[in-house]
Amino acid sequence: MDHLSEIENRSLYIIREAYNQFDRLAALWSVGKDSTTLLHLCRKAFFGRIPFPVIHIDTSYKFREMYEFRDQCVKEWELNLIVAQNKAALAAGMGPHGDTKFECCTALKTEALKQCIAEHGFEALLLGIRRDEHGIRAKERHFSPRDEQFRWNYENQPPELWDQYTTQVDKEFHLRVHPLLDWREVDVWRYVRREHLPVNPLYFSRNGKRYRSLGCETCCSPVESNASTLDEIIAEIETGKTAERAGRAQDKEDAYTMQKLRSLGYM
Repeated sequence: MDHLSEIENRSLYIIREAYNQFDRLAALWSVGKDSTTLLHLCRKAFFGRIPFPVIHIDTSYKFREMYEFRDQCVKEWELNLIVAQNKAALAAGMGPHGDTKFECCTALKTEALKQCIAEHGFEALLLGIRRDEHGIRAKERHFSPRDEQFRWNYENQPPELWDQYTTQVDKEFHLRVHPLLDWREVDVWRYVRREHLPVNPLYFSRNGKRYRSLGCETCCSPVESNASTLDEIIAEIETGKTAERAGRAQDKEDAYTMQKLRSLGYM
């Protein structure tokens, strides 16, 4: 079995295990390459149709191309989409122009997700994060519990031996499930190419620059690149040294911002 098929099968197993264990399951979709790959895997796991809701946390500051891509995929894949917003924070003027990245992400992403879980009673969430994307994500497990305050105890993670996962949690908790945790960035792009997945045009070079990682428009900057095809993106990743999240502002605010955000429930 080739490498892509091997990690695909492992991801499908984790997705089906989560669906089997939890009655109220949902998938988080940032509309980026990783979470779109996750949705494709969910469709593949259940014969072309995702049998649970898909949540998009909308800060209202995403790229226009992201909203267009989202709506196109919703229509073509017949997704049961939930758009979650912290409307009170947005009405109060919370945003990237007057607040720190930590404050903004906490209010518009983490709090919006808390409200969504409380409203719909979700027990577990599928996410498309990968260990190689950021150092703090390397501490994650495939099935990772969060407490009633959304906090993640990254210093006390449950063991995962011989594909035995922690799926039982108290009623006050919810679980984050990470089917792509073992994937690398280059694996995702090779898989996108193999499976002919839709790709947001922001990932391709325009005037010598492209986006490696997508989030809010106010917090993302393009990197120098001439990669305008999937083959060129893959070749660039294989030989380049630029970090994937080099253009993400919250990673640069201070050395511990991402760790603080994730310990409080950030995706």
